[in-house]
Amino acid sequence: MANTNFVIITGLSGAGKSRAIQSLEDMGFFCVDNLPPSLLPQFAEMCSQSDQLRRVALVMDIRGGEFFDEISTALRTLEEMGFIYHILFLEASEETLVRRFKETRRRHPLAPHGRILEGIREERKMLDELRGRAHRIIDTSDISPQRLREELQQVFDSDEGLARLIIGIVSFGYKHGLPLDADLVFDVRFLPNPFYVDSLREKPGTEAEVEQYIMKWPLSQRFMRRFIGFIEFILPNFLTEGKSQLTIAIGCTGGLHRSVVVANRLASRLREGGHTVIVEHRDVGKAGTGAS
Repeated sequence: MANTNFVIITGLSGAGKSRAIQSLEDMGFFCVDNLPPSLLPQFAEMCSQSDQLRRVALVMDIRGGEFFDEISTALRTLEEMGFIYHILFLEASEETLVRRFKETRRRHPLAPHGRILEGIREERKMLDELRGRAHRIIDTSDISPQRLREELQQVFDSDEGLARLIIGIVSFGYKHGLPLDADLVFDVRFLPNPFYVDSLREKPGTEAEVEQYIMKWPLSQRFMRRFIGFIEFILPNFLTEGKSQLTIAIGCTGGLHRSVVVANRLASRLREGGHTVIVEHRDVGKAGTGAS
């Protein structure tokens, strides 16, 4: 059980619990929102028996109504089971919470028909004991959603870093259209083209002789060095911005030769750096690829 990274997110309404659990989900946590405390021991036991659920995060707050009163008992049960958990408590100033509720036009769960401030103060009293048990408290009054994500990454994802960013690399042919889900698109039609070599024309870029032909030119070698350097430079910044998936599309005319070679070379380099990479050669199997 101790091998499971188990995070309980709680705190004041409007303090950022939804953003926090979204951030943890992007980091690869299995997430559950608004779990009744009475179900916590059973849920933890289920997680401990699964090899797939080693990073778990759940939100428990006063939306559970009368069931929320059972949280102290549930936590004691976890401890008796020998289950290690981490409580993350989010809070903010009264002024900040009132402003957030007014901006979103949401009702406070403890003041559906009354003043927002009264609900905030009542909730703070109800959560005081749980706050005292928290392993980490974050005041979100003066931090942006992006900064909150960064703090959570530092606390819960510092050992995994860019491994949490799934990179998709797609080679394609412009004559068959752009990939619709691409975040970045690179055109490599300026590279030497094996289409004009009779012995290579029908062979895909996955063949060693096609790759050797394309990469023997100084232009291709200089491009790959700079291209890989550029991608390695931007990846940490995409992660900082909250990206969990990134699709890089590389295109040539038909999608048979040049884009395939460049995609494979990039994927190989990124995997060597510990990144999770999925490669798709979208148009290799299409007939009539033409000058690729």
